[in-house]
Amino acid sequence: METHPNEISVVTLNCWGLKYISKLRRERLSEIGRQLAVANPQPQIVALQECWTQEDYKSIRRETRFILPYGKFYHSGAFGGGLAILSQWPIDESSMFRYPLNGRPTAFWRGDWFVGKGVAHAKIRYGPGPKHVVEVFNTHTHAPYESGPNDSYLCHRLAQAWEMSKLLRGAAERGHLVLALGDFNMIPLSLEHRIITAHSPVRDTWRVLRPDSSVGPADHPAEKARRRPIPTAKFNIQENGAASDGPYNTWRWSKEQQKLLGPGKPEVTVPPDTIDHRGKRLDYVFANSGDATALNGSWSVTRTAVGMMMRHPELGCSLSDHFAMEATLSFHPISPNASANNLSHLTPIQPPKILSSNMTAIPRADSEIITDSLRLTSKEEHPDPSDETDSRLETRTMSTHIPTYALQNGTFLHIPSQPSPRPSVDYTRSSPTSKDFTTHLSNTEDTSPAFPSSAYDEILAVVQKYDRRERSQMSWRGRHFFASVAVWVACLVGVWFNPHNYVSFILILVSGLWLVAGTIDGLLSLLFFKSELRALKELKWEVINAKASIGGVAPPQDEGDNDERPW
Repeated sequence: METHPNEISVVTLNCWGLKYISKLRRERLSEIGRQLAVANPQPQIVALQECWTQEDYKSIRRETRFILPYGKFYHSGAFGGGLAILSQWPIDESSMFRYPLNGRPTAFWRGDWFVGKGVAHAKIRYGPGPKHVVEVFNTHTHAPYESGPNDSYLCHRLAQAWEMSKLLRGAAERGHLVLALGDFNMIPLSLEHRIITAHSPVRDTWRVLRPDSSVGPADHPAEKARRRPIPTAKFNIQENGAASDGPYNTWRWSKEQQKLLGPGKPEVTVPPDTIDHRGKRLDYVFANSGDATALNGSWSVTRTAVGMMMRHPELGCSLSDHFAMEATLSFHPISPNASANNLSHLTPIQPPKILSSNMTAIPRADSEIITDSLRLTSKEEHPDPSDETDSRLETRTMSTHIPTYALQNGTFLHIPSQPSPRPSVDYTRSSPTSKDFTTHLSNTEDTSPAFPSSAYDEILAVVQKYDRRERSQMSWRGRHFFASVAVWVACLVGVWFNPHNYVSFILILVSGLWLVAGTIDGLLSLLFFKSELRALKELKWEVINAKASIGGVAPPQDEGDNDERPW
């Protein structure tokens, strides 16, 4: 009798395959395909980002056709979305969801708007049962070109995280196993990260196994607040999952260092104890447990790792400017003797106890997402695996049991946050501190950071600030259009009175160019900015409605668009 697999291994990788821009693109992406074909464990599902050309996609497909015979290259925007999904099993359905907010055409040198970024979706059947389906969502969100409080693209990433959470929630409500993979351009426990984990029933698989991992690069305010030592390159890879911007990646080296690489040159190694100030995690594997009732069991994460760290065998360079994120999900059937009474103490998708040579500490209890480092003792910093009395080292296994909540609501991984009398957290700051989360999450079973009313206010504040910016831009560009028409007319009048002078040629040339620029600005003001402002209104309504639902108040009234003026 045909059965479904007991394990599913997934890989997500940003390939850095920009045509004409990325260096050594063809050679690197071909090698990525070869390394995927020989990877151990063998991946069943692979999500690729920045795979922009059909040439590169087909090159990878040729190398992986025997282990990943099914695949889909997704088309979007003027130049393509750069997304692809490979699978060991057939793809029953696929869709490409465009983000309503995704960059600006005025920032043409960045290109996010022109590539039509969105979410590539594939419904993959991995077994014979009606619910033996995994819905894979692959994305590459807007890049953070700016930083700090003036990051105007933060609104785009928040909106994209919100859209992603809706897609994940819909797939989970259908009772399917859900995977969200990709380069999310966000750090752990950021507002974007919390939107996904709070508004959809998925978990960050890396933090499931390593809940005390970093929340950003060493110089980020949230990471500084934890008061951890600056990590080494090896520790950042093994414990923090820092697949981006670390010293192991040759594309982050200086130009002088990169000159040491190339055909015939000796290998250049990086000492494992190299201090890593910049390494961070931007790539993620989010997952849920599936419908426990329909599956007669539940999926849990048993392995996560940073992969694809090898160098090109001839060129000596890293295969991409990102390393891959890998995860393995294992299926655990329900024991015939399991009952609601003896499952009530278990938490969802709790990983089994793992002891390996590349881990310096046992994963802590899920309730400690971030620990207040000021109160840590030396024992807490380096727990003794043999100390069975340490509550932080308590482990639970799902080999024979799954949680009561999963039995009753199979698609959800955790109990939704409920109002509590615990001290509130100030989420209005751009970077919450470790003490905030320790206070708010103590004694809770939900392992994801709670999403209080103030967090919705923070989203609304970002939306409102960006709304004002775009209205100002729309007004300015509209005035530029009318001014250009006036200048054009004035120049024509000047030509009328001086028809046989070289000044006439200059007036016609300048007025023509000015009119073209003004017309472009006018079209942007009339079409793009109005479309973007309407998308902001949709997001604002949904956020207010979500806030109202948890507060027990009346939902917002749809007042329509009371500003129909073009400018």
